[in-house]
Amino acid sequence: MIHRVLPIALALLPLPVALSLAGAQETPMSQLRQAVTFYASFDEKVAGDFGGGELSPGTRMNHETEAGKFVFQPGVDEKVFTIARGTGIHGGALSPTDVLPRNGRIYFPAKGNIGFKPGGWGGAASFWLNTDPNTLLKTRFCDPLQITEKGANNGGLWFDFNDASPRDARMGAFPAVPAGGQPIKESDPGAPLVPVKAVGFKVGQWHHVLLNWRNFDTAKADAEADLYIDGRRIGGVRDRAIAMNWNLDQAGIYVAVGYIGLLDELAVFGRPLSAAEIEQLFRQPGSLSSLKRK
Repeated sequence: MIHRVLPIALALLPLPVALSLAGAQETPMSQLRQAVTFYASFDEKVAGDFGGGELSPGTRMNHETEAGKFVFQPGVDEKVFTIARGTGIHGGALSPTDVLPRNGRIYFPAKGNIGFKPGGWGGAASFWLNTDPNTLLKTRFCDPLQITEKGANNGGLWFDFNDASPRDARMGAFPAVPAGGQPIKESDPGAPLVPVKAVGFKVGQWHHVLLNWRNFDTAKADAEADLYIDGRRIGGVRDRAIAMNWNLDQAGIYVAVGYIGLLDELAVFGRPLSAAEIEQLFRQPGSLSSLKRK
């Protein structure tokens, strides 16, 4: 039996497992699929199924001797990143079982797989999780998804579990640090964060997470970024100047950073999604599977 519930912070209202769309008009799924720029079903292998760029993942690790430098290599550690067939929210699922040494992480190249455009752009990223962040995770911070070139607080868009006890879930949309500037601290009251206090995810429960953003890199204070969990908007960042300033040749879609559990149906979209589209993705977890190449 698939469980889709949201027992999170007391400040949030509990969500029913089955959400009604009575009276709501759903966007045709064909239009939603046309907005996809990258999709990984994780049904058979640790790789993307659809995109405009490289679909094979690579691994990044800290340099063994030079602080602040990284080593990039193709492929993934197949002992750590496996596919759990038939256990996903739809088909198989990515099943990371441990943490890589030297702060290692896997990624898909952003170039061709994400709709970044200097001068203004928007998009969305969607995925499903099945984990208990308070019992399974081994690192202080864990990012099931992080899209960046330089780092989480320097042109980084991400969803993470932090080091609180019990852990919080958070969405971050941190602008690139200008030359000579300092990154915004996560402890800053004005940090571009959406927290979910004492998130109560449990093993055996699938949760849909979606990041939705618009007006990035416009050079205006008009950016928006929203966090949705299980089809419901949790909170957002408004009226900020958020510029990622990515060099797409070096940016990556980092997946399952320090994450242990199941992760499934990862998709990136080239435009922001409507509330109806987001709820549709929640209600139909396998709706993008037709994008898989035959």
